[in-house]
Amino acid sequence: MFEMVKTSALLFFQGKLFQNQAEALRQLAIGIGLTVIVFLIVAKLANIVLAGVVAGFIGGAAQPALFKNLKFR
Repeated sequence: MFEMVKTSALLFFQGKLFQNQAEALRQLAIGIGLTVIVFLIVAKLANIVLAGVVAGFIGGAAQPALFKNLKFR
């Protein structure tokens, strides 16, 4: 399992994992931005621990929707 993760990370950073690397990076940036925004909003309304949990859940739940149309090589 570790070898698969290592190989995938290596291919990603070499730009050989996805057919359209720019699209993958754009979708990743959208997910990170969504997570940060949710974190800041919830942190303003509640404590930081709750904000981390909620933002992590929402950001993680958004990844499949963001990455559904990405094509691998």
